[in-house]
Amino acid sequence: MNERRRVTDDHIEIHAVSGKEGRAAFVDLGRRFASEVPHAVPQLRSEQLELVDPARNPFFGHARVELLIARRGGRPVGRISAHVDELALAVPVDQGFGPGTGFFGYFDAEDEAAAHALLGAAQDRLRAWGMARALGPISLSIWEEPGLLVRGHDHAPTILMGHHPAHYRAWIESAGYTPAKSLLTYELDITKPFPSLVQRIVALGERNPRISVRPVDKTRWQEEIRTVLEILNDAWSDNWGFVPFTPAEIAYAGKKMKPLIHPELNMIAELDGRAVAFMMTLPDINGVLTKTGGRLFPFGWVRLLRWLRKPAKSDMRVPLMGVRRELQNSRLASQLAFMLIDRIKRNATDIFGSTRGEIGWILDDNQGMIAIADAIDSHVNREYLIFGKPL
Repeated sequence: MNERRRVTDDHIEIHAVSGKEGRAAFVDLGRRFASEVPHAVPQLRSEQLELVDPARNPFFGHARVELLIARRGGRPVGRISAHVDELALAVPVDQGFGPGTGFFGYFDAEDEAAAHALLGAAQDRLRAWGMARALGPISLSIWEEPGLLVRGHDHAPTILMGHHPAHYRAWIESAGYTPAKSLLTYELDITKPFPSLVQRIVALGERNPRISVRPVDKTRWQEEIRTVLEILNDAWSDNWGFVPFTPAEIAYAGKKMKPLIHPELNMIAELDGRAVAFMMTLPDINGVLTKTGGRLFPFGWVRLLRWLRKPAKSDMRVPLMGVRRELQNSRLASQLAFMLIDRIKRNATDIFGSTRGEIGWILDDNQGMIAIADAIDSHVNREYLIFGKPL
């Protein structure tokens, strides 16, 4: 189903799309744009279709979403989403979202005129829904692909990280948007030993009988993923842009993540027998997707299954880690973080033969995590910006 949304002086027509065919056209247009960006990695089409399907992605259970495609002379020249997350509306204003805040995402455009037409159409939809401010790109949830890449275009992204042309920033800013928040990723050579101070902190923690660090137990996976995301919801609750996971999203995340989870790379820290911190590490599937072109057939699935069993020599990404709020701003919090990082680093090199790790994203004002990243001699390799504009 297509609905004409907007016509500009540049003869650009904006259509809202829905249904299976409309969503497929939206996804395939994004794949076309991605194929033209240096260092972009082709993702699995089936996964991309699932993310925009209201019947399969639980994000739609608390959000209104409209998918828009721009055409000039009948030819697609861009796409964008407009969406309102009911949970984000309940976030305190000083945490970035709150009442009146809507979002745009999945932004791709062939030229500046198409970019402005798309942004204008998304803004019209957000105003019609009663929003007073637009933030983006966020595609679709803050937990999926937030921000526009503005630094780090010269190398491929790791798993679950976006990759965008450098010129998109100028087009978004020329439409009246200004940076609202910066998200950073840090990379490090995990074959090198940590600085002596970090090693001493880890050694002290390992001698503390109150502290234990254990791998996640995949034989009771649903219980473990609930524990991890319960800590996450607590640890991140005061952060900019925080939106809690719903029970449906916890179940969905557990199902999607399980094939990528290796217990040696995913650890839970306990204090007096209670889970208080965790660190999730994923091998970088983008390496194998590059080799298969993002296709499972005819032979890509064989390569993928082999890789999932033993992702040897893969880069590693830490997308999530957290320490319960009651321990934050304490020496124990940083000690737990260093212990988790050290254990997983050793396993990544010894068991999987990995040489490179990436941590992020990290909010640019998260001084605790930035201090930890600096202490282990990592450095910023990518930066993403979320832009905002009053409506």
